[in-house]
Amino acid sequence: MLNGLAVLSGRDALGYAPIADYAVLGDGRTVALVARDGRVDWWPVPAIDAPPIFAALMEPDGGGYFCLQPEGEATSERRYLPGTNVLETTYSTGSGTALVTDALNSGAAGRLPWTELARQVECTAGEVALTWRMVPGDRFRQASPFVRAHHGVPVARVGDQMLAVVTDNTGPSETGPDAVSGQVRLRKGERALICLVATDNEPVYVPGPPSVYDRLAATAASWRDWSSHLPAGGRWERAVERSALALKSLLYEPSGAIAAAATTSLPERVGGNKNYDYRYAWIRDSSFTLDAFMNLGLHEEVHAAVSWILSAVRTSGGRLHVFYTMGGQVPVGEAEIDVPGYRDSRPVRAGNSARGQTQLGVYGDFFDMMAKYAAGGHVLDDNTSRLMSDLADECCNAWQQKDSGMWELPDLQHYTISKIGCWVALDRACRLAEAGQLPRRNIERWRHEADTVRAWVDERCWSPAMGAYTFYAGSEKLDAAVLLAGRTGFAEGERLAGTIEAVVRHLSKGPAVYRYSGMDEEENAFVACSFWLVSAMAHNGQVERACRLMDEAVAMANDLGLLSEQVSPTTGELFGNVPQGLSHLALINAAHAIERAQLRRGPLTKAAGARLG
Repeated sequence: MLNGLAVLSGRDALGYAPIADYAVLGDGRTVALVARDGRVDWWPVPAIDAPPIFAALMEPDGGGYFCLQPEGEATSERRYLPGTNVLETTYSTGSGTALVTDALNSGAAGRLPWTELARQVECTAGEVALTWRMVPGDRFRQASPFVRAHHGVPVARVGDQMLAVVTDNTGPSETGPDAVSGQVRLRKGERALICLVATDNEPVYVPGPPSVYDRLAATAASWRDWSSHLPAGGRWERAVERSALALKSLLYEPSGAIAAAATTSLPERVGGNKNYDYRYAWIRDSSFTLDAFMNLGLHEEVHAAVSWILSAVRTSGGRLHVFYTMGGQVPVGEAEIDVPGYRDSRPVRAGNSARGQTQLGVYGDFFDMMAKYAAGGHVLDDNTSRLMSDLADECCNAWQQKDSGMWELPDLQHYTISKIGCWVALDRACRLAEAGQLPRRNIERWRHEADTVRAWVDERCWSPAMGAYTFYAGSEKLDAAVLLAGRTGFAEGERLAGTIEAVVRHLSKGPAVYRYSGMDEEENAFVACSFWLVSAMAHNGQVERACRLMDEAVAMANDLGLLSEQVSPTTGELFGNVPQGLSHLALINAAHAIERAQLRRGPLTKAAGARLG
């Protein structure tokens, strides 16, 4: 960095940029990742879970990309326009300054019927020269891209997809069989446009540049209007707002589902094989999402998320699966893609093999979500009430099984967090029945089984030697996920305090927290766990301590406030898929856990900051 500016030489010898270099653009259907040097390295079309048309993130040489970069040496400074997911990057060269504005555009009535990636360049000082190049990829070996000009408009055909290149004030471009490129020269006050318009299995629309400029401005205004409804104030207001905007970019508006992350196969450790596809919607994440969105007053998104999960469960025959496709179906399987992977980390996966696992914690995630939804003033319909009653009965019969736990492990155990999830499900079923939202016919059984689960966990999953709840029954290992026992109300007082201290001693390194015992030798720290620790401290009344850790955890984000799945405790480098929904959900919920703890204690202290809103 030079005086807050970044030099554009952040890629390694093979062409990979650091994960922290990426910004995310979103339009409610798909995402694009833009590196600090102005190259779009990831863009699935038409949806977030589709094979990517640009995948240089996984294959710099052949994956496809769309770059717009100043000629010669330059520095860059970037930000999101306030309250938006519209990216603004200032490039400074020896001859002048260029301002590049990037967005996935929306239309007058919301999502466009096509996908539109707009890049506007404005010269703000002197003179600037930039080069641009669009190279379509093969969509993970599914197509052979071909580019040709149609009445002067370059159009790429990538299998069933069409990609038109719309330009304004860019001068002549060169169209070859596999790429389109050109050069932009501007003086102060001049602007230019390069826009990609994509369609899937249908004709492509070629808009005029004025309408694209207008939509770019309208897209920023639309984001500002949405974020203006977020609660204002608080010590972590900017981090909470950015997390909300990141989550909004992961929201698949056609169904209401929220993707766990925007990418697949970014590694938890470079060169390792823990490279997973997170472009699915987990029930667990949906539960945390509902909590975060209710905290933020986003009632439309709350209702959409609940409607999606209920539809997905009904579509799958009334069964709770671990996760679903963005359209609400049960995923079909996992395949390995023959591409190099990020920094030669293989395999690259499409699909996720955890689809068939037994994870008992999904009962708790689902029932906690529905209980909060009902407590927020919603009345459950008869079909939903019957479905939930049947699932509560199913939980009564299932909780004694071993499972794969929250971390989707092949080693079947009586995982503590899974048993706590079953207790949450049955506890919430009783509360809903008492409130008249579920039938009362089996409430006594649910109450009895909830008490039995609690006693079982307290007897078999508590370690007097560790002074903490452990990873699984009979183990002396630790699991940071057990910190969520404070959030659910299962643990409080001395037992929650003891678990907090054990996690700090054995799983933490500074603000970073590993998922469970032994992971410090296999992977980096899991970002969400740091915020779960913050929340647990707040629930335990350790508010000042929670505030200090929150400050350090928030600082793990990149310069734009984005968080990935994992972080190196020693270097601060980000790893894993990005942006990671669970990380941003945990940040929002941790901020509000501190707020609620402060309100329980009385007037807010200066150290804790003002109320979030």
